[in-house]
Amino acid sequence: MVTADLISRARDGDGDAFRELTEPYRRELLVHCYRMLGSFQDAEDALQDTLLAAWQSLGGFEGRSSLRTWLYRIATNRCLDARRTASRRPAKEWDVPNVEPPEPTRFGEVVWLQPFPDALLEGAIDVPLGPEARYEQTESISLAFVTALQVLPPRQLAVLVLRDVLGYHADEVAGMLDSTVDSVTSALKRARASLQRRQPPVAGREPPPAADSPAEDAIVASFVRAWESADLDALVALLTDDAFISMPPMPFGYEGRDVVARFCVGLFAAGRRFDLVPTRANGQPAFGAYLRAPAGIRHGTGLYVLTLTGDRICAMTRFDNSVLPSFGLPRSLPSR
Repeated sequence: MVTADLISRARDGDGDAFRELTEPYRRELLVHCYRMLGSFQDAEDALQDTLLAAWQSLGGFEGRSSLRTWLYRIATNRCLDARRTASRRPAKEWDVPNVEPPEPTRFGEVVWLQPFPDALLEGAIDVPLGPEARYEQTESISLAFVTALQVLPPRQLAVLVLRDVLGYHADEVAGMLDSTVDSVTSALKRARASLQRRQPPVAGREPPPAADSPAEDAIVASFVRAWESADLDALVALLTDDAFISMPPMPFGYEGRDVVARFCVGLFAAGRRFDLVPTRANGQPAFGAYLRAPAGIRHGTGLYVLTLTGDRICAMTRFDNSVLPSFGLPRSLPSR
């Protein structure tokens, strides 16, 4: 009854009623747009487009589905439009002064990837899921999962997220996408097969420690000590044999403990030293990295996100310093 009253008032142009209607879904819709687009900035834009479209078309909402499902339909189609028409963030050339990187072992396909601040996950990944969901919400926001999603064709991506992440029935997804159940089932089969090929192998790999657990805290503390002191031996001891580092929007990737170590040697060369400011991204430990300058001020060079397995680091993703403000981190720190 309360929702019906709010809908009636919103249809009459009451903006406060519309905000009260949609506010409970804003964060989960933002996460949905992020999974679809892989870019936090693009997800924010898509969310605003979704809410504007919902405001403008509220008169056509007939209540045949829940308001939440109706909003997901709009958000999904706005993201599909964005995937078709938006120009993706282009790849960047190597831009680390006075550092000559080793030869990449592979080149990244998803150069537009951006991290998602954990501060905005509260209330967004503990939402009720449908019976078809196959993934834990924390897994489905991880960098590895979001990266793998981005190489799927847009409609396959939409179907997989709606079916396997959110748990909608095939007929509900068909309605959202103006498609048929057979088409949805076929797209889901292809998407699952592609995702299985793309995701890193997990057989025999230990799960990461729980967020903010003593085990995670111990790995994080060891990493910070090693990185800030440029202790390469201590850093290498934390890495798995197949550790991987990627650097969107730069397409360079380095796989294997030895080549990652060579990359870090270059970063620490000529006395370059960093201070790390902890944060969290995509449910994973993350750090703003600040280069110590002779004058004392420390300049933000980027954000590192760690992927953990057991008591080791199996991946590091370095983002450029343009993402720091999204995490409430400054572009520079004063001298200390």
